[in-house]
Amino acid sequence: MPTVEVSPGVSIAYETFGAPSDTPVLLVTGFSAQMIAWHGDFCRALAHRGRYVIRYDNRDCGLSTKFDGHPVDTGRLVAAVSSGDMPSALAMVPYTLQDMADDGLGLLTALGIERAHVVGSSMGGVLAQMMAISRPTRVLTLTSMMSSTGEPEYGRSSPEAQAVISSPKPADREGYIAAAERDLVWASKRFGDPAALRELAADSYDRAYCPAGAGRQLGALMLSGSRAQALRELRVPTLVIHGLDDTLIDPSGGERTADLVPGAKLLLIPDMGHDRPRELWPEINDAIEAHTGRE
Repeated sequence: MPTVEVSPGVSIAYETFGAPSDTPVLLVTGFSAQMIAWHGDFCRALAHRGRYVIRYDNRDCGLSTKFDGHPVDTGRLVAAVSSGDMPSALAMVPYTLQDMADDGLGLLTALGIERAHVVGSSMGGVLAQMMAISRPTRVLTLTSMMSSTGEPEYGRSSPEAQAVISSPKPADREGYIAAAERDLVWASKRFGDPAALRELAADSYDRAYCPAGAGRQLGALMLSGSRAQALRELRVPTLVIHGLDDTLIDPSGGERTADLVPGAKLLLIPDMGHDRPRELWPEINDAIEAHTGRE
């Protein structure tokens, strides 16, 4: 798996699909998710549509740089944020979401790509939004999938989904894989697949088990704030995709994103949750192909 240095001390692992001469599409993963969350078959299907697909591990995840010298006590962080002690909270977190967004742009630079279509899912949708906001000349189009705006009143989790996302996963391989089935709480009601969840968990555990990195990413996410005003001013062509079964980030998060970005298109997909079921890949890739057909 190739890696490149995108900034001093930060190297990003990545993989590409398709021909470099085709239109570049950067896929951005979500919270604590490795690049393999964008299934290889999904990436190949998109590449077969004439796209040069790039997936990568965010910092503190997968095979990219880990910030193990900066442990984060999640309990103390949550307490500081809840009490409004933002200086203490900021001091606990070694990087920001903007740093993570800059990693994606740095990867494009390292690959010699000046401009690309950026597709982000969940927290990756936040990172994709931030790339478009901070460096609009480098983002041909933005696709924000199953994400939100950073405004707490939109895209709320159900109590059941919140309980699962807040629960630590077992450290042993067998327990970690079994616990993946908890994610069914926010998956497609029709197409939710326990076997696929276990397979991804097994592959992720064997590839790079790094639970401490999740705490640091969570800290960056918690301190990112609202992007509402910046999204109102965004002039990058934007597609918003959200599943109607999503209970981790309620569809109101996607609806609000599309409402704020001038000219944004909204695609609400029945039978899709906070996941990308294989049965819905043709519809998702149709939408991405159509949106990224512009230069």
